[in-house]
Amino acid sequence: MKKAHIYIILFLVSFAGFSQSKHTVIKGETLYSISKKYNVKPDDILKLNPDAKDGVKENTVLTLPSNAKAVASFKPTLNKYEYQVQQGETLYAISKKIGVSVDEMIKNNPTSKEGVSTGQSLTYFAAKKHVSTQQVVKTEVVAKKEIPNLHTIQAEETKYSVSKKYGISIPELEELNPHIKNVFEIGMQIRLNKNTVLPKTVVADVQPTTTKTMFYAVQQGETLFSISRKFGISVDEITKKNPAVSTGLTVGMELLLPEKKEISSTIQSDAADGLKKKLNLLETANKTKQRNLVLLMPFNINRIEKDSAKTKTEYLKTDKFLNITLDFYAGALKAIDSAKVLGLPINAKVYDAETSKYSSNVATIIKNNNFSNVDVVIGPFTNSHVETAGQLLDRNTAIISPLTNETGKGGSNVFYAMPNETIQKQQLLSYLKSKSDAIFAIHSAAKTSLSSYFASNYPEVKSSSFNDKGLFDYTVFKTTLQKGKKNFVILDSDKIMQVISVVNNLLKLKKEFDIQLVVVERNDALDFEEIPSKNLAALQMLYPSAIRENESIEASNFAKAYRKDNKVQPNQYATRGFDVTFDAILRMCQEEGFIKSAESQGSEQIESQFNYSNNNNYGVYMMYYNSDLTIKQAQ
Repeated sequence: MKKAHIYIILFLVSFAGFSQSKHTVIKGETLYSISKKYNVKPDDILKLNPDAKDGVKENTVLTLPSNAKAVASFKPTLNKYEYQVQQGETLYAISKKIGVSVDEMIKNNPTSKEGVSTGQSLTYFAAKKHVSTQQVVKTEVVAKKEIPNLHTIQAEETKYSVSKKYGISIPELEELNPHIKNVFEIGMQIRLNKNTVLPKTVVADVQPTTTKTMFYAVQQGETLFSISRKFGISVDEITKKNPAVSTGLTVGMELLLPEKKEISSTIQSDAADGLKKKLNLLETANKTKQRNLVLLMPFNINRIEKDSAKTKTEYLKTDKFLNITLDFYAGALKAIDSAKVLGLPINAKVYDAETSKYSSNVATIIKNNNFSNVDVVIGPFTNSHVETAGQLLDRNTAIISPLTNETGKGGSNVFYAMPNETIQKQQLLSYLKSKSDAIFAIHSAAKTSLSSYFASNYPEVKSSSFNDKGLFDYTVFKTTLQKGKKNFVILDSDKIMQVISVVNNLLKLKKEFDIQLVVVERNDALDFEEIPSKNLAALQMLYPSAIRENESIEASNFAKAYRKDNKVQPNQYATRGFDVTFDAILRMCQEEGFIKSAESQGSEQIESQFNYSNNNNYGVYMMYYNSDLTIKQAQ
């Protein structure tokens, strides 16, 4: 690679986390409605915001694709309204009630930053007036007269939970009790009004806890899983300490967490030990023979250099493909570094595989460079270009298509690391059949592909559809359900009202039958506001996925090491870059090499597993919504 190219790549990698245009979610919006608002595909938003897979929450900031353009017809007309603060209400509670973010409320009412008081008038702007307090379901608040003078902090209480209990804002609590800004300990007494004087002894006789704890305020876009990874603790630990999270996280919510674990800044110690225990591929790797790896990364540097109209920063803002490439590359580099730490003798080279939809310089790269001793090639990202490379390389050199889930047509040395849609369907049906023979499918009248697939491959699966008017006969359907067995109900529809109908009726039928909802893929209709996550959790909605949520020490170590190098949290592409590359390195270091290893052994990395058969990866996870609103792997 030319020296100039190296400098540019380093520059680009350093900006891999640069932000694109943003959208702040408002009340009532869904992933689908946001995609319509900006005239983009929901999947394109989801790729840039993996945490949105479980739905979008109010005030969440989403990164938008470069081609996002707001559609004028979606701009609401905002009217000015006044809201009078009720007894026990906080600014956060008011913002939730009227559907206006806390930041917007503070912007229009600067004094509210320090808290609100009963009877205070607040100005806000919205498309429609908030629902009156008479129409809102009554919430439990402590009336002013019931508020005591003092409160003794109990085990597992937070500033957030105390403020909610007494209807006081956190800033108000801190103003009354300056000593709690940095310390909030069990047994400490705090005052709840201005006229109260703290007693000389502020620590009550409370049994001390043996586990040290800390408090953490939830940031925008965070999930239980991302927080667990951030601090190296499990989701179960967080849920146990904070029962309120079962209804979801909100920005600013304070969580009580076990003291932050010291996680190694590299993958050298803890991760290495973890991998040795988990992966037999590491135990059987040959650490004496050097292996050669090539990355064909579509940076398209020449195009960037020749385009005088755009700066490199502008490219990073607008070029989604470049951002994906840089994220994947950063993850791959971390895999190479980790392999060297583990004692694997790897020599890696990187080439700029200039690619477009219809052309690439892959053939030129192979022609002008010596690939005779290369064991594995990773990339580029398009199957057709990967397959071109496979034809030009020696049959003993494996080439991997790392990202696309499209069905490939490569030769014996071309491997597809992402399970395609057909494989995911096959794995799902195999799983369902292993658990029960009571499998049913409900689909929209327009979507007949899945029912046809069942008819051809799994005729024992009973299939029914909504009629042309969008109606479904649940009375007849009920007669097909079996008591004493797990009844899997596969829903194949992206029509919101049909999804609502199925979910609500299955919840009713679940009182009599053991029912689990299944979807072949998660679509935008499942994110609609009238389908609460708790309902999907009650039905334990099951779906196939190429990735899992991993709470292990290996995952935490990887995330921390990546953050240290790149100053950002690893996204799905960065993690994918690590997984594909590390799996490839482990296999190429086997005595028999990558190709033979792929035929005989499985592997599991941070988020992905690799179980190759006929050069396709059958590593598919069955994931489901747990009752605590987390996503778990089905066994």
